[in-house]
Amino acid sequence: MSIKAVVFDAYGTLYDIQSVAEITEDAFPGYGEIITQVWRIKQLEYTWLRSLMRRYEHFATVTRHSLAYTLRVLGIAYENDAFERVIEKYLHLDLYPDATAALAALRPRKLAILSNGSPDMLNALVRNSGLDALLDATISVDAKKIFKPSPDVYELIGEVLGTKPNEVLFVSSNPWDAAGAKSFGLKVAWIGRVTPEAMALACVENELVAPLTMFKAIRTQMDELGFAPDHRIRALSELPGIA
Repeated sequence: MSIKAVVFDAYGTLYDIQSVAEITEDAFPGYGEIITQVWRIKQLEYTWLRSLMRRYEHFATVTRHSLAYTLRVLGIAYENDAFERVIEKYLHLDLYPDATAALAALRPRKLAILSNGSPDMLNALVRNSGLDALLDATISVDAKKIFKPSPDVYELIGEVLGTKPNEVLFVSSNPWDAAGAKSFGLKVAWIGRVTPEAMALACVENELVAPLTMFKAIRTQMDELGFAPDHRIRALSELPGIA
């Protein structure tokens, strides 16, 4: 069956999460990299914990709490202005360089984002990056009050776009998200921006593993969950060739 809609994860897929590193380093000199990595790890962990505890909070709140945790654990004292300046970057994350052209090339299919982001965060981010001109919908998990990879979240695609699961190509660089979408029944393209060979080399070439390398080892390789993606690609620019 032909693909009628292409739906994208936002954070780490269309938008480069690592683009917060410059502002974290500027706000907290010498700590930028480790803040960036611990923050993201805890941010994701909090979404899963809150889903399991059935204690949903907006992703904006989760993002603030995970940053506060990170600064506390690192023993960093901070002024509110510095904290808010770092948080503000989530409304201005950098697009991956090939994102806009890839989306434009996928027309006339329906295009949408399905994200953990809260509506205010997502709408501001999409508007600030100019993707609002290309997207048919920006879908937040907030409608279900639970985070990905809950099946309830992926149901939102059909509810909003009027599609069946096998008519949708879901695109994510997050392995756990790709597995969740595949488990639900969507067609899935996983973006593996870091090759297994490069990952293995980075882990053994230094006595001490850098925070960014550790983050990549935890978050960039396909998980062993029993749900393989339909397509494995290296960049968004490859999508028009498979959709």
